[in-house]
Amino acid sequence: MRKLTRFLVVATLLLGCVGCDQVTKSFARVYLSDAPTTSFLHDTVRLTYAENSGAFLSFGATLSNLARVVIFQAGVGFLVLGLICTALFWRGLSRSHVVAITLIGASGLGNLIDRVLNNGLVTDFLNIGIGQVRTGIFNIADIVGVLGVLIFLVFHNSATAAPNHSFEADG
Repeated sequence: MRKLTRFLVVATLLLGCVGCDQVTKSFARVYLSDAPTTSFLHDTVRLTYAENSGAFLSFGATLSNLARVVIFQAGVGFLVLGLICTALFWRGLSRSHVVAITLIGASGLGNLIDRVLNNGLVTDFLNIGIGQVRTGIFNIADIVGVLGVLIFLVFHNSATAAPNHSFEADG
């Protein structure tokens, strides 16, 4: 994969995923914040507005404000920067790993933007399940991150089985 191609893949994924995440969160803040939960597909999908000061499933929400800023803004900011730089510049990555790492970085960036602009809070609004078996409330950035991890794991196993999946020359 050439440098320009890699840059375009990373930039397109970042802009598309973070843009979609931010648009849907904006929609949720405007149309769902004061609305009751809305159910679709026989209650398989629910739109429920929530603001999360923690991480996944509100982990860390009870930390002090300073600790949340350090961990969820500064720490995540450095992690996102590292992921994006890795996706752009690490020479030994396969194409699938570039995509996976970029998606994970886009996930972190989408939620980081929320935290910086909304006093440390992330907007969540999606909930799926059947009957009483339900997920926590999440957002598009969370979906993007899970997809990135799944792609990384699936292609990591195939890359270790067939090591010829690395980039050729960066040319």
